[in-house]
Amino acid sequence: MTPRRKRMLVVGLVLLGVSVATFFALTAFQKNLLYFFTPAQVAAGEAPKGHPFRVGGLVVPGTVQREPNSLAVRFSVTDGQATIPVSYTGILPDLFREGQGIISIGRMNEQGVFEASEVLAKHDENYMPPEVADSLKETGQLPANYKDYQR
Repeated sequence: MTPRRKRMLVVGLVLLGVSVATFFALTAFQKNLLYFFTPAQVAAGEAPKGHPFRVGGLVVPGTVQREPNSLAVRFSVTDGQATIPVSYTGILPDLFREGQGIISIGRMNEQGVFEASEVLAKHDENYMPPEVADSLKETGQLPANYKDYQR
């Protein structure tokens, strides 16, 4: 083999290695993306089936149901257009309450219930996750205490 062919072989193997590494990196990145959907988008079927995603909105007053002697809780989330049921097993954030803006991470099950693996609540009276505030602003359901919200 001539020196030129050896160099070309090395360059080809390096390009092949970089291509394979890029493929694996992009595949891993795609699997770890968590897209945000509003309850209206979830109800319309826009959310991925069998893949985790984030859903956010306001906890519907009167829907929080805690199971006795358990960490399981069920509640509903709305964006003013649609409402979806959420089930979660675990410790809820201290600031979680009815009428509260939240974001949940999880998946939809076959019964149409969002099974959350994590629930995040706002950190003070002046904050709401931007995605939740944007979706509520579009529907005119943004609470009065968020009227000065600017992104």
